[in-house]
Amino acid sequence: MTLHKTLALFGALLLGSTSLSAAAHAADHDGQQLYPLLSYRTGPYAPSGIPQWAGIRDYLTYVNDVQGGVDGVKVFVQECETAYTVERAFECYERYKNGYDGAPVAILMGTSSGFDAAASEKVRADKIPLVTNAGGREDAVDGSVFPYQFPLLFDYWTEASIVVDYVAKQVGGYDKLKGLKIATLYHDSGYGRDTIEPLATLSKKYGFEDIEIPVPHPGEQQQAQWQQIKQQAADWVFFRAWGVMAPVGIKTAARVGFPADHIIGDIWTGSEEDVRPAGTAAKGYLAVSVFPSGTDFKVSQTLKKDVIDAGKGDLKDQSKFGSVYYNAGLVTAIIYIEALRTGHKQFGDRPLTAAEGQWALEHLDITPQRIEELGATGLLSPLKVTASDHEGSPAAKIVQWDGKEWHAKTDWLNGDRALFHDAIFAKAAAYAKEKSLPAREAATN
Repeated sequence: MTLHKTLALFGALLLGSTSLSAAAHAADHDGQQLYPLLSYRTGPYAPSGIPQWAGIRDYLTYVNDVQGGVDGVKVFVQECETAYTVERAFECYERYKNGYDGAPVAILMGTSSGFDAAASEKVRADKIPLVTNAGGREDAVDGSVFPYQFPLLFDYWTEASIVVDYVAKQVGGYDKLKGLKIATLYHDSGYGRDTIEPLATLSKKYGFEDIEIPVPHPGEQQQAQWQQIKQQAADWVFFRAWGVMAPVGIKTAARVGFPADHIIGDIWTGSEEDVRPAGTAAKGYLAVSVFPSGTDFKVSQTLKKDVIDAGKGDLKDQSKFGSVYYNAGLVTAIIYIEALRTGHKQFGDRPLTAAEGQWALEHLDITPQRIEELGATGLLSPLKVTASDHEGSPAAKIVQWDGKEWHAKTDWLNGDRALFHDAIFAKAAAYAKEKSLPAREAATN
């Protein structure tokens, strides 16, 4: 054999070997379901992200290692760091939207309200269902306009009504709100500004004075804003902070003499990471809670025994186990797994496609009975999603910090969702008109 033929044969064998290797690599996770975990373990919001990803990973580890997968289908997690930026979140989205190593994507669990809003046209074009628990764009509730977006569990409009309802109960009824001053101190971002419109509606209906005060990102200086709150003699403060803005605000409120028990934090301003750095100034502080803290839930005890104590947990700081953000991740993972189970009942026990994942989300019904079976009573509120309602029944509790831990002041509250229904669906209709979107025939089966 000539040298030329020898080299050619060697090249062909090498190419064949490489092709076989690539093919084998492409099927490494064949038969599994891909969970792209868009995380932010770095950057200014890492303290809220790290325990969330741990809650997600620990529950998925339990499902895979103890339960043998979701109806026998293992979940393959691929984590992608976003540093809480929309740009990097899109990079992660593009990397995994078509699956990875033979594992398809059925549902993408979002990373932020900012990404959720920015991704609307992209997920529509790609037909990828995107879930943003307790956040996202409120008009995506209308599944006829936003078939691929699911702002499950909660929205900021409902939150505004829950806060006003709680204040009304403290002052003796809705009729006592007339003339009261409620200030909203908000992170000056799309997230922070999202309650301006519903509070204006509530103010008009009940007669309280609505004071809106923005705080520039990241919120490390708030003296002027809290002085304004004192000068205008606000009775209550709805505190819509994020990250370092929360403890800074709580400490600044104490310095100007505003009582912590008349400050009600947003759902992302009511974690241990928000109050512990504020020290004694946070004692009595209130917050809206969609993800109650604690380790007494049956599912938490199960994870403690089968994952944490078995050395398989994701947390490095064990004090975060059962924290608000850890439990937020746990709830996210539970919803994801229950959606897969819903899809399996319709399509069979196998990895789902994105189209099947969308169907599963639009038929998701986590009843009180199912929540009890999951060991999540008190941790997760009932959730029923339809093709026309992509949120379910939003609910939250009001909790209070005693200096060491959170205590629930109420049971699940639903707010006055009906008050905002027409406005929210009108926003969705306006978006559809602006984008010239065709009418969607909602699924009913």
